[in-house]
This record gives sequence, C-alpha cells and structure tokens, in this order.
Amino acid sequence: MVWIPAGEAVLGSQTGDHDAPLHRVRLSGFWLDATEVTNAQFAAFVQATGYVTDAERVPTAAELPGVPEAERRAGALVFRAPTEPVRAEEYWRWWQFVPGADWRHPEGPGSSIAGREQHPVVQVSWRDAQAFCAHHKKRLPTEAEWEYAARGGLLQQRYVWGAAAPAAGRYPANIFQGEFPYQNTAADGHLGTAPVRAFAANGYGLFGMSGNVWEWCQDFYRPDGYGDGARVLVDPQGPATSHDPAEPGVAKRVMRGGSYLCSDSYCLGYLPGTRMKSTPDTALCHTGFRCALTAPGPVTASRQ
Repeated sequence: MVWIPAGEAVLGSQTGDHDAPLHRVRLSGFWLDATEVTNAQFAAFVQATGYVTDAERVPTAAELPGVPEAERRAGALVFRAPTEPVRAEEYWRWWQFVPGADWRHPEGPGSSIAGREQHPVVQVSWRDAQAFCAHHKKRLPTEAEWEYAARGGLLQQRYVWGAAAPAAGRYPANIFQGEFPYQNTAADGHLGTAPVRAFAANGYGLFGMSGNVWEWCQDFYRPDGYGDGARVLVDPQGPATSHDPAEPGVAKRVMRGGSYLCSDSYCLGYLPGTRMKSTPDTALCHTGFRCALTAPGPVTASRQ
C-alpha cells in the first residue's frame, strides 16, 4: 500500500460538471493500494474463504421481483462492440447480460483469466469488493479519498498526470481509441484491461488511477453528495442515503476512475473529477476496486 499524506485540496470536475462541482476538502492521511486488486489476489481470497460473488449467484425472487425462476440466471454485464456506428443513447446496443459471466470468465463462458493474473479483477460488485477488503482488514476508500489520491498532489489539473491531453503515440492511460463503441484501434496496446502496472504511476506512486477499470468507492451516490462548496469538508464520508434522479428509490454506490471503454467522444470518466454510479450488486466487465486503510503513517528516521 502507498501512504497518502494529509492535506487540503479542491476536488470536483474541472469541466463544470454539475454532478461534481468544485469543493474543498481536508483529509487525514491514509493508506491506499498501489494498484487495483488483481485477478491473482482475488483468486487467493476466494480460495481462502470460499467466497461466491454476486455474479456467480442466481438472484432470488426478492432481488428480482416478478421475474420467473427460469429467467433468473447467474451472470453479469459484458461489453459487446456493435459492428457499425450507433447513437450514443443506445447503450443497450453494446451492453449485454451474459449468463455465466463472472470474475473467472469476464466475457462469459469460454473466456478465462489465464494469462491475466496481473490484470485487475472485474465482474465484482460493490458487495464483493467490501467482502475482499474486510477479509484483509481494510476498507473501500471514500470518494473524496479516491479523488484526492488520484490527483497525486497536482492542483486542479484536468488529468491525473497534468494538463496535457492524451495524443497519438503518447497514451498515459488505458482508454478507448477510435470510434466508440464500434471501432477500438487499441492504439495504447490494450483492447480490454491492462496489467495493473502497465502505465506510469502518479505523484503518490499509485498506478491505474485513470482508465483501465472503474473502481468502487465506499460512498452512497447522490448528485448533491458533494455539498455546495461553501465550506471545507473535513474527512467527508459521503451522504447517508442514495438518490439517483434517473432511478428514484434504487440505492447506488459511487465508482471512480473510468475504464478502457472511456473516450473523449463518449465518456470522460477517466478524468479524476468525474463520477459514475451503480447498484451494489451489479457486476461489470470494466469495474474493479482497490482497498484503503486507516492506520498510522510510515515512521521516518529523525536526523541527528
């Protein structure tokens, strides 16, 4: 894990996103995993505990009311690129529920994590991430901690690496190149997930804080969860309840960091101030996590 020093910073979207207004926070120091949790690490957790992820379970009648038993199947959401251009609003053209898709088989039956041991684990829900962190006596980072750490000490920069936009031949993160969603040129060398240390670390020594996979945070999602920016928030823990105007009554948790499916033409989620959300039992082929820890910082030798 990497020590993130205490400090104060302005967080939020640098592009004027109303869902992530600029606001000032003051945070205590904390530890954060240097990388996203890998397939190898998650496999060791499952072997030690026998844990079964949400994507591997058949949903109960209570979880899917009104859905016949024959139609309730274990599985998860998988990106399937359409063969031609589609409208940005037609997300159902590239997202598909695939029975049998789970962390061991990220794209569904027939796929495997063999050779991807050092890639981030995906197809894990918020509840799965919580279970992993708890087993290791850790926790998920708060949304404020995540963004503060992602910025690596840089002040109000558009990207986690600074002000310069990604350009051909110079890709500092695993994101989508080409025409989303049907044509990915994989110019950064990765069509899907990348090894967790494939790109340079930020100023705090953290890898993959932009792109690769979305990362679960502890917080409930609310569009007003940041507050109005009128005061300094000290170690904010997020709102007490969730509210998504698009789906009132459906509790959701925050995800940060973007993924290999983010592009400037469709999704700016790889920017440090951008937010995403989903239900805590949802598993996706481009979502993982890393753990945080509240503990004393490193001891440094005093000069004599």
